[in-house]
This record gives sequence, C-alpha cells and structure tokens, in this order.
Amino acid sequence: MCAAGRRWGRRQRVLLWGVLLAAWEAAWGQLRYSVPEEMPKGSFVGDVAKDLGLQLPALSDRGVRVVDRGRTQYFGLHGKTGHLVTAERIDREQLCRLVEQCVLRCELIVEAEMKVYKIEVEITDINDNSPSFREAEVEERNSETTAPGSRFPLAEAHDPDSGQNSLQSYELSGDEHFSLAVQTGPGGDERPELVLAKALDREEAAFHELVLRASDGGEPSRTGTARIRVTVLDANDNAPVFSQAEYTVRVPEDVPVGSVLVTVTATDADEGLNGQVKYSLKKITEKASKILQLDPETGAITLLQNLDFEEGDYYELEVQAHDGGALFDTAKFAITVTDINDNAPELTVSSALSAISEDAPTGTVVALLHVQDRDSGANGEVRCSLDGSLPFRLESSQGSYYRVVTAKELDREQESEYNVTVRAADGGGPSLQSSRVLCLRVLDVNDNAPVFSQERYSARLSENNVAGALVLRVRATDSDWGENARVRYRLGEGGVRGWPLSSYVSVQAETGALYALRSFDYEEVREVGLWVWAEDGGSPALSSNVSVRLVIVDENDNAPQVLYPPAAGAALSGSVWSGVELAARSSEAGALVAKVVAVDADAGQNAWLSYELAKATEPGLFRVGLHSGEVRTARSPLARDAARQSLVVLVKDHGRPALSATATLSVVLAESVAELLAELGSAARAEAEAGAGEAGGSLTRWLVLAVAAVSCLFVAFLLLLLALRLRRWRRSQQQLLAAGSGALRGVPATHFVGIDGVRAFLHSYSHDVSLTADSRKSHLRFSADSCCDTLPARPPPDEPAPLLGDEEPAGAQQADPAPLPVSSFEVECFGDVSFRYSLALSPRDLCYS
Repeated sequence: MCAAGRRWGRRQRVLLWGVLLAAWEAAWGQLRYSVPEEMPKGSFVGDVAKDLGLQLPALSDRGVRVVDRGRTQYFGLHGKTGHLVTAERIDREQLCRLVEQCVLRCELIVEAEMKVYKIEVEITDINDNSPSFREAEVEERNSETTAPGSRFPLAEAHDPDSGQNSLQSYELSGDEHFSLAVQTGPGGDERPELVLAKALDREEAAFHELVLRASDGGEPSRTGTARIRVTVLDANDNAPVFSQAEYTVRVPEDVPVGSVLVTVTATDADEGLNGQVKYSLKKITEKASKILQLDPETGAITLLQNLDFEEGDYYELEVQAHDGGALFDTAKFAITVTDINDNAPELTVSSALSAISEDAPTGTVVALLHVQDRDSGANGEVRCSLDGSLPFRLESSQGSYYRVVTAKELDREQESEYNVTVRAADGGGPSLQSSRVLCLRVLDVNDNAPVFSQERYSARLSENNVAGALVLRVRATDSDWGENARVRYRLGEGGVRGWPLSSYVSVQAETGALYALRSFDYEEVREVGLWVWAEDGGSPALSSNVSVRLVIVDENDNAPQVLYPPAAGAALSGSVWSGVELAARSSEAGALVAKVVAVDADAGQNAWLSYELAKATEPGLFRVGLHSGEVRTARSPLARDAARQSLVVLVKDHGRPALSATATLSVVLAESVAELLAELGSAARAEAEAGAGEAGGSLTRWLVLAVAAVSCLFVAFLLLLLALRLRRWRRSQQQLLAAGSGALRGVPATHFVGIDGVRAFLHSYSHDVSLTADSRKSHLRFSADSCCDTLPARPPPDEPAPLLGDEEPAGAQQADPAPLPVSSFEVECFGDVSFRYSLALSPRDLCYS
C-alpha cells in the first residue's frame, strides 16, 4: 500500500512538472509536443488554443495559421477545435535518418496581433522497419590453408529505426566449420565477423552454406537474413595490401558529377590469378551507395550525383581488395563535404497590407516578413534591406522576422502605388540574394483642388455659326483619385449686351465643352468674356476658375452695296436711262467721267473692294480704277463712237468666296447740253416708237407734240439749274483756293443729268498708297480734308456711327453754297496695301442713308 502511494505521488509530481513546463514554454512563446511516427493525416498533436489561451470563436477572425518553413507542410491548425493536427503522414526514418532525436519545428502566426509562437514536435519511433542486409546473398572465398580461428568480416545489417527498435543482435546457423563473433566498433556499432572454427578441407567440402540472422528489440521483434556461401580455395599465401589504411578527401558540394574523388590502390605479391586484385565495397550506407561508385578494376571512386552539404556533409565507407586466391585487405575511405554558398536566402511574407491611407501616421506597420538561409556559417548570415529611396524602413522583430513600417507621411498625388522591394543577401562570396515585392496602394483624401490645363483660354468663332456649335473645351485635372478627382464645370455670372451670359453660351458639366447657344453676328458682337468654374466631388468640395475669351471672326456674309450710281429701279418709270453721265467728245485719255461708290458691311479683307469693267458698249473707250472705282477715258472719243455708252462695273470684295455687285452707268458723248438734250429726246422718241408699235399716225403726231412741249419746258428748267450749279461751283472753287490746302486746277468735272433734274458732282482726289509687311496692320487712312472711296455700310457695334461731313476743314467759312464736307475714318485692308484718300464732296453730291 505504501509503495502504491509513493508511485501515485511520483505520477502526480511528474504531471505537475509537465503542466508547469508547458505553461512556462507557452509564456515564452514556444510549445513542445510529442507524437509517434506514421500517424494518419489529421491526427491530434496538441491543444494549441488551450495552451496559448486563445478563444475558439476568434481564431478565424484573428488570422491564426501554422507556417512550416520546410518544403512540406506537416502540421495544420483545426479551425473549429484549435488543435494542432498532422497534415501529412510522417516517416521518422525519412526525415531524421542520421539524427537520434527527431524534432520538427513550425510556427503559429496570429496576424491580428502580429505575434509568432514557435512549436516543436518530437517524432517518436515505432518498430516499423525490419533489419536488412545490403546483399541478400554473400559469397566468401577461403583458402583451405586458412588457420582455425581466422576471422572474416561480414556485411552489417541496417535497421532505420532507433533505440530499442533498432538492430540488437546477430545469429549464425548452418555449419559446424564456422561460428559468429560480434565486435563493437569505436562508435558503438556491432560488426559481425565469421570465425573459422574448424580447418577447411576442399576435398571434403568445396562449399559451405550459412544463414546470418539479424534481430531488433521491438515488440514484436523483427528479423532479417542473409545467405552466406563459402567457397574453399586452394592455398594462397599472399594477400593484397592497400597503399594506405585510410583515405580521406575533402570536396566542395559543387564538384561535378562524374568526377573521380580518389583512386584506392592495393598490391599482391602473388603471381597469376592469385595476384590479380579487384576492389569491392564492404561497408557503405544506402545514401552513400546512391552518390558514390567504385570501379572494381581500377579502384577509382566516382561521383554519381550532385552533393548537397545541407543533406549530408560526411560519408564513410570501407573498400576491400581481394586477389584471385580469396585473400583480401580493407581500407577506410572518408569524404568530408564542404559548404559553398549555393542557397539563396528564403524571404517569406507572413502578413502584409494591400492599401494604406495617405494620411496614415509615421511608423504604421505594412508588412511582416520572415527570412532564413539553408547554408551555414557566413553563407547563412542574412542581411535585409529595402531598394530605392522609399518612405519605408525595416525594423527587426522577433528572431528572423522583420517589419516594414512607414518612415514619413505619404502623398498619393506624388505616388499612388508603391512596389516595395525587400532584398535579403547572405554573407557568402559571392553573395546570393533574393527579394520580395510588396504592392501597396495609397488611398486618397481630398486635399487638391482642380487645376486647369491653361492659365486662360481663348477661341475664335466665325460669325453665323450654327446654334449649338462647339466652341472649345476647357480641361481641369484633379490630382486626387476617385470621387475626389471627378470634376464638373459651370459658368460664372455675367452678361452680354444686357442679356444673361447663359443665353449665349453653355458649358457641358462633365466634359467642359463650351457651346454657342445662338448664332453670333460680328457686326453686333465681336468679343465675349466669361469665367468657367471647375469643382471636384470631394467632401468638402474644392474648386477653381479660369477666364475664357471668345473672339467672333468676321465672315464674308455681306455683298458690296453700290451707293452711286443708284439702282435702275430708283429712276422714274418711262425714262430712257436712270441717269446719264456727260463726257465731252474732246476729252483726252485719262479724263474722269464718273465714280462708282460702294461700301461693304464686313471687315478686313472681306470689306476690301475692287472694281473692274465688266461690260461696255465700246470696248477700249473707258477704264475703271481697280481700287478707286473711277471711270476714266482710256482714249480720246472718236467721231465713229456711239453717242450713248452703257457701262457695267463689277464691284467685288476679297472674301472667300468673293461676293459682288454691279453698277450700271450711262454715259453720253456730247460737247454741250443741247446735244445732250437732243440725244435724250431721240432716246425718248425711240422709246415711244418702240412702245407704240404700229399705232396710227395721228397718235404719233400727238405724242411728238407732247414730247416737244415737255422738252422745251425741261430745257428751260435745265438751263436754270445749270446756271445755278455753275455759280455754286465757282464759289466753292474760290473757297478751296483760299483755304491754302492746295488749289485743284484743271480737274475735269463730271455731270449727271436726269429726267427729274440736274445734279452735278465735283470731285477732287488725292491719295497716298503705302505697303506694309503685315496685312493685319494695313490701313486705308483718309486725311482730315478727304472722304473715303469705300464707306462703311453701318457703324461698328457699340460705337456711334460716323456721319459723313460732321467735321469741317480748318480755315473753311460758313457760306451758301456749303463748303466741301470733311470726313475722316480708317478702313483696314488685306494684301499688305494701305490707301490714304482725300475726297471733297458737296452735301448735295452724295446721299447716304
């Protein structure tokens, strides 16, 4: 009873110490368990959740997982129970072939807490392997002269199990001539030897059959056998001898396959068959047999496959040299493998963020990494670093763990995404490196207002545009992202000519396209100024504005308007011509006959007019000034020239396409007013005759009498008006000479005589012509005492209309008839030409409305 109580007390103390040890290891972040090998997948290893004090419902939320740094994941975490279970069937002999205590290590990572717990699992051995011999049948050759008591080494059995389950004993059976002796080697291994117990007699028995049995100490015990055949040979008194008892070689692990590591040599003093030496391997591990090969003829030991220092750094074997007479010698061969830097550091991302806000504080952890190197010594010493000048830094964590943290504040507008390259380099020569790239997006906050691509915008829009035409596009960009970078546009407040700006233009809120809502007229509006606002979608929203200047471009949409001569429809019905210009038959070439006056409501090149003679009764008799519109005689009139001449003058502007108008002039070649009246009378009679057709003679006579009476009255009235006009002309000439502006002598007069009265024009012209390199700066400038040849059809927008004759030249006095009127204005022209005209007209000579 006392003994039982003491045993129970010891069990309680052992249990208590085990619980205390587990609690101490859990407190220091390390757990240790034990499990037999060959357990099925999913077998229980340990209650990790209980040992670490983790709550079961929070395991999945806290991101708890098991990480095995080896090539195979042997353990896993059961999500519902929190138990550590096996993920693969574990073979201790495969994992820990040369290790007495087999311990597998893994790590438990709690991502929510950024903590790592180390777990060690000891794999205990079970008796799952039987002892086995490298060769199931062994042949031995012994001379009949061999003395009793001689010993012959036998091949050792191999049992991969450990402890009591490994090889324990040998037994020999089958013949009385031989017995078994077991020797203990320097490392504690048992080496079986065949002992000759009785002298051999080849004549009595040439062969002896033996069975060698090896047993382990498991429950139940397992055994393995090898059959030994002993051949008795004739006498051979010299055995081979190796040149050295032990061969040692050091080779790097990167020695090429097929290289000869060493060549063993043995000599035999015998001759013939007894002196021929051959080599064989008597003791070699299974792993070494796959790596090394011995040539039985030469004794060269070659490499069959690549060496790996991490898999094994030392190999030992025994080589036997035997002659033809069955005598032999043995030598030991040891290979030491030296490490080279052939393994790059292994860098693993244990936990990492994929996105971070740009206003995250400095020191925020973005990733947890683990690094290891399978090499040893300096080749296994690893240093970690970050590539480039990035706002991150590395901090060493527990053991071989590193944390990547922010080193300063981030700015998404400068860099929206980071590829953080973490590089691990070992201390070998040359150094090997590995790297991992962490992709990190920077989340945006609304800290930037929209910015327009230009400081100000301007566009040119041709007049008569289609309503809804696209004028231009303003573009503003926001360096933020997402909704914070979504820009919308709107018009600022303003108006045009008393109308709200929104009735003229509009802006598309999404694209910034500016559209004209109505058709513009250059003659009314020449420029529109406005502001466009851009606002982002952030909260609160940020905005900016830009000025836009819209310039209306003139088009050639107005044809020239002829002011003089008046249109034919303005004359009285029944007249022969609408108006008649008088040209003396005695005129010389270049004499002024008439002047065509026209205006164009357009501007610039579109209002630059040119004149040309389109049609004439007598070709070659008259010519028209290209820019002045003056009709002059090209030669002196001849007697054969018709008295009545009809001229059609074509007036064109310089727009594209050009617009034009025509003016019809009627010119009578006569020396006096009487000839003019006679010509007009004959024209009237011709018209009357053409209108009457074949009427009776009495009606014709009455018409002739009526025309004669009217003609007499008209002649009297015409003579009166002509006298008054001549008197008024002389007075105006005297006033011009008195003004000191240069007397105009010898200027021919042109007279217009109509049915309804007599009007006469007196023109005096002087013009300066200058050329400029820039057509946009060319001007047609009229002096203070001149009038333009081409008059504007209407005043510019928002400006008072210039009135013809609203100013008087210096030195002129008020008189009746009125002095010559004075007008001064500019006309822009194209073609790098500018004109300066001086024109003096009587108020009655030009009617402008």
